Amino acid sequence: MGNRLSKIVTRTGDDGTTGLSDGSRLPKTDALIEAMGTVDELNSVVGFAESQQTNPVLREALVAIQHDLFDLGGALSMPGHPVLTDKHIEEIDETVSRWNATLPPLKDFILPGGTPAVASLHMARTVCRRAERRLIAIEDARTADGRIYLNRLSDLLFVAARLAAEGQERLWSPNRRNS
Repeated sequence: MGNRLSKIVTRTGDDGTTGLSDGSRLPKTDALIEAMGTVDELNSVVGFAESQQTNPVLREALVAIQHDLFDLGGALSMPGHPVLTDKHIEEIDETVSRWNATLPPLKDFILPGGTPAVASLHMARTVCRRAERRLIAIEDARTADGRIYLNRLSDLLFVAARLAAEGQERLWSPNRRNS
């Protein structure tokens, strides 16, 4: 890759449009641009979550996810160029199974939070769900793999938050003020 980003201020978006990798331009309010922006936001939130972790296994997994999310953003920007494969989804499924096997069975809902490490993973999970909804709203062939990936990724982020909590999860008490 050459010096593709050598000029940051281009002024080409001043008219309310943004360019895709194929050279086409769309309004910044287009559903595809909204989806791409939400995937980018998710990548930033995952990066923040990674910065809060002390567990090297979680840190490594989150950095790998950031690479996948960059790939997904690129695929959305380049029509007909899917990059996420069944292998990406299988890796998430395997990771969730492996991590979840070390955790006690979940009998109650968990309140997001507790520590910055846990809260940041729950923030990433909720932004991931929003990114998934944005892709579903497009109903475009290029979003199919991304929708599945994001659905599974939100599960991984939930289990990662449980791991980061190290057994100190806050459980939801329904109607606790009425008790």
